[in-house]
Amino acid sequence: MFSALRTEEGLGEELEDGQPTATYYTLDEERRRALANVDNANFSWFHVKVSIVTGVGFFTDAYDIFAISIAAQMLGYLYGGNGSGLSRALTQNQALGVKVATPIGSIFGQLVFGWLADLVGRKRMYGIELMVIIVSTFSQAVAGQAEAVNILGVIVVWRFIMGVGIGGDYPLSAVISSEFASTRNRGRLMTAVFANQGWGQLTSSIVSYIAVVSGKQALLGDSVNNMKSIDYMWRLIIGLGCVPGVIALYFRLTIPETPRFTMDIERNLRQAVLDIDNLLIRDSYWVDPDIAVQRVNAPKRSNRDFFHYFSKWENARQLVGCAYSWFALDIAFYGLILNNNTILTSIPSVTCDNTECVYHELRKICIGNIILSVAGLIPGYWMTFLFIDRWGRKPIQLMGFIVLTALFIIMGFGYEALMKTGPGQKAFIFLYCLANFFWNFGPNTTTFIIPGEAFPTRYRSTAHGISAASGKFGAVISQVGFGLLASKGGAPGSDVYLGHVLEILALFMVTGVFSTLLIKETNQRTLEEISNEDQRGFVRGTVPLAQL
Repeated sequence: MFSALRTEEGLGEELEDGQPTATYYTLDEERRRALANVDNANFSWFHVKVSIVTGVGFFTDAYDIFAISIAAQMLGYLYGGNGSGLSRALTQNQALGVKVATPIGSIFGQLVFGWLADLVGRKRMYGIELMVIIVSTFSQAVAGQAEAVNILGVIVVWRFIMGVGIGGDYPLSAVISSEFASTRNRGRLMTAVFANQGWGQLTSSIVSYIAVVSGKQALLGDSVNNMKSIDYMWRLIIGLGCVPGVIALYFRLTIPETPRFTMDIERNLRQAVLDIDNLLIRDSYWVDPDIAVQRVNAPKRSNRDFFHYFSKWENARQLVGCAYSWFALDIAFYGLILNNNTILTSIPSVTCDNTECVYHELRKICIGNIILSVAGLIPGYWMTFLFIDRWGRKPIQLMGFIVLTALFIIMGFGYEALMKTGPGQKAFIFLYCLANFFWNFGPNTTTFIIPGEAFPTRYRSTAHGISAASGKFGAVISQVGFGLLASKGGAPGSDVYLGHVLEILALFMVTGVFSTLLIKETNQRTLEEISNEDQRGFVRGTVPLAQL
């Protein structure tokens, strides 16, 4: 398995633990050779499987997150504290609780699962978070009302738990896809995984549209059937979100451990070399029970080592740049995406009576979300896919933040004027679609990719979790701020506050430009080069049995 590499230089010398230099050199060279096999591998069916297995999780995540945009409108008709009958709506606090529960849960999930993935392994954690998502999604769909239980409170609790599972999917999917990918295609593989978010959002909009149109007769009937139909609708829309997760669960649980984790964290070099040979050449995976376990002496994760690594500015700047860029991006992204219904209903519609208004308003929101996905979000992901490994991550992120700054300035300061005329409203929708495009052909995609590359294996998942949690913290702040401004501005959709929201978001896009400048480019560099650690001499012999 291990070739007996010898050099004249250093023969006869010994390391501090008494091991010959040639032994240390052989192991160190074997590690670098194994990593080179991964970095230079041709794109294969195995990479396609990794993309599909990790991508289905993001499809499920996006469906579950963004389905609440239309479901919240339906919940308002049924359980809202404002108004009565078909004019009923969620109060600002109710809407905030339903929408903010998932991002808060995601913060915990990203930090905890990110840390655990570096501690006990990517494979051991992968699938657990998907089971959390499946159970919590189904539980929302069957939540009930009782004298001692408020259904909105139950939904908030389950959406928080769902958020924990969704949060765990971020660092795990990013790190697994990056550690299996070759250097020249790593950006595209990770983009293909993340792009499933767009398909998940589109699917949630299509399912919502089908549910609304199918229930048209009931919606236009008497008030009893009207409410009953809406109750079926939101439960169906939310509940279907667990279906792709159930389908993908087996593959999540059986995905192999990444060779980099086996090599650099478990420090089992022999098994890692065997895994690389099996996965990339034979497209199979098994653990040989008879193979001798040989732990190599290499840098080991610990609190002390963590602070030592990030105490160096060249390493800390990557973490600060990744974390703040994601924070600034999610301030805008989730502040608007989770309130698409507010933006869409702010555009005047046809005059109608109560029952007609319920149907037309729900239908308009569904169609609007489909248009935003097809015209903006999905093309943005795949434009990034085309250019991510040519232009690099940093130029795309900078371009996105700069263009978004300009778009939010135009939409924010010109909001009132645009909404006064029909052509102005169409121009606003066009600009909003353009913003959706440059979110994804820009920082929404790159803030996911860069933290999955920029750190050493022993801290890669932890650092990605920290960066992602910073983003979801921004999402929570934006939701709270959106709610406060809405409560002061009057009815949702009024000109008083929505234009100001867009102006504030423009400011955060400017700060994202500066945080991006802190980040070093990761394109076409191996993960070990990016980690800013000297790879020659990384392995210093084997660990004595007494220390295992």
